Amino acid sequence: MSNTIVVIGAGVNGLTSALLLSKSKANTITVVAKHMPGDYDIEYASPFAGANVLPMARDENSRWERRTWPELKRLTEEVPEAGIHYQKNHIFRRDKDMQGASCPTDPLFDRDPWYKSLLPDYRELSQDEVPPGHDSGCEFTSVCINTATYLQWLLGQCLKNGVVVKRAVLADIAEARALSHTGQPASMVINATGLGSLKLGGVRDTTMTPARGQTVLVRNECHPMFTTSGTEDGDTEVLYAMQRAAGGGTILGGTYDMGNWESNPDPNIAVRIMKRAVEVCPELAGGQGIEGLSIIRHGVGLRPYREDGVRIEEEKMDDGTWIVHNYGHAGWGYQGSYGCAERVVELVNKIRKQKGENVDDEPKLFSWD
Repeated sequence: MSNTIVVIGAGVNGLTSALLLSKSKANTITVVAKHMPGDYDIEYASPFAGANVLPMARDENSRWERRTWPELKRLTEEVPEAGIHYQKNHIFRRDKDMQGASCPTDPLFDRDPWYKSLLPDYRELSQDEVPPGHDSGCEFTSVCINTATYLQWLLGQCLKNGVVVKRAVLADIAEARALSHTGQPASMVINATGLGSLKLGGVRDTTMTPARGQTVLVRNECHPMFTTSGTEDGDTEVLYAMQRAAGGGTILGGTYDMGNWESNPDPNIAVRIMKRAVEVCPELAGGQGIEGLSIIRHGVGLRPYREDGVRIEEEKMDDGTWIVHNYGHAGWGYQGSYGCAERVVELVNKIRKQKGENVDDEPKLFSWD
């Protein structure tokens, strides 16, 4: 008997969960979402991400990023249509930011980070490689994703595997059970609604809050990508630049503004973003200052931040329907997407075993597994 699953949410984590679940012929999957790849809406965070790999977890919580990197690496090397490319990445530290900092990306700036054994070509920078105003830095090879291309590719892979996609707006998670394209009630629901879990009936996770990110997308090229541990413009403002693959432009950032729901770009913040970027990397604008930047658009996205970290766990509803939650990824949704989706599959199979179903012949999740 088919295991009928409805996945709520078509961001990177909803689609990746649907893709890995679709590798099993035992699963019949419907993705239901308000927003889909191609949409640009403040509620839909995935299109606004950079998106690259900048490890943000502590070593003890690094499973999601550790398990995702090999698959992103494989896609970069073997699947050019996914829209991912390698880029060198520079991390610049300021000593004053290392004392009592509370930014969610703090582990990225550790002087002896766990990820130096994961990401290729890690080395500490010499002092003459560090820009003025910074005290140290490191370099490693990372990837950067063209989100517009990659989300469509993910969607295409799901469709290729028989996943059916529908638009809908849900007031309560219980409504998902009736939305399977099979016409039969779903036996499982995957909740990948991100920030939507704050207001979704039946979930209403009040530990969720937006972490507003304002960015500027430009045509200028950026080699290498870079990010710094802090700025002089307040705790809510951060500095990074990353060039998306396949003509996707370069993202300049940004902000990490907790609790801010404002959807319109702030022009003053935009000017500060551009000034900071060209100060650290003058060649970005050909030495012409911000006048040398060719702006594509200004963007604002709301990262789905969760106070207690990502929620990936099963829950049984009163009517017997199982829910597997996969939300609260803050700013690391892409770089943890395969690791988190792998856990979703594990939980789905655990539930199936409890029901007495045979899952011994399940396919491997990834080619590297």
